[in-house]
Amino acid sequence: MPVRQSWDRTVFGKGTRDARAAYKAMFRDVDAAIMMPGATPADAAYAAMQDWLREGRGRTVHFHWLENGSAYPIAGQPLPPEYEIDATYQRALLETDYKALADVERRFADAMRGHDVHVTSRSGTDLRFRIGDRAINLQDGDASAARAARAKVLVDREVELPAGVVRVAPLEDSVEGTIAFPPSQWDGRPVDGLKLLFSKGVVVDIAAASGRDAVEAEMTRAGAAGRRFREFALGFNPMLAVPDRRPWIPYYGYGAGVVRLSLGDNTELGGTIAGGYVRWNFFTDVTVAAGDTVWVRDGKLVIR
Repeated sequence: MPVRQSWDRTVFGKGTRDARAAYKAMFRDVDAAIMMPGATPADAAYAAMQDWLREGRGRTVHFHWLENGSAYPIAGQPLPPEYEIDATYQRALLETDYKALADVERRFADAMRGHDVHVTSRSGTDLRFRIGDRAINLQDGDASAARAARAKVLVDREVELPAGVVRVAPLEDSVEGTIAFPPSQWDGRPVDGLKLLFSKGVVVDIAAASGRDAVEAEMTRAGAAGRRFREFALGFNPMLAVPDRRPWIPYYGYGAGVVRLSLGDNTELGGTIAGGYVRWNFFTDVTVAAGDTVWVRDGKLVIR
């Protein structure tokens, strides 16, 4: 029997847990891997690779491209056709100034240390938090072994291409204030005028012009993680910025000035909230200040 066929029968003839263990054994000596479009951490093969990453071994490049919902619409605006999304990602991958990207990301990471981070918007967002000594993940395209050797959290070993975001799990008890949402969907239903009030990182009040019951339903189904602040992320790549005409949000909000204020499990970022639930929320019109320095004003990056 050919070796490949024998391996397929050994792995895929078993349950998910057994398959994951078999893949983990197979990947024992893998230094670098690529997560191709369509794969997710729910797949046994990548789950096995993540086991090694969590143990401080190996590195991966995430190459989701058009798969796994990498492009997000803005309320009232359709997504562009796939060929336009593909062309945007190609340009970002090939033409990004990676040295400049890494430099501005490092400067912002340094600016957050020891200061309050303040996120505001004209629609009512007014949120503050601190990061303390939490690990800051810089997605600058560097997938080198040297970079992996300095990894502090899981996502430091998962390098995204195209690149362009700074991610951090704030100190949970430091998150205070309000997030005002654009029109959104919760529990598969439309919600308008949503505002979430946080105290010590926990949602303590929900207000909405319509759809409040949908928000409650999703949070209840998610468990405790559904009401916890997960992550702050700020995009820096000008080649993935939201277009002025026919706007949309490229590649998970990695574009310059896009902010992600997420809910749920933040363990992959070094946080303390478990539970598995993750909800990414994107904002294209907020102002971000670290201490007294404004980095983003009304959705536009002002420090480069």
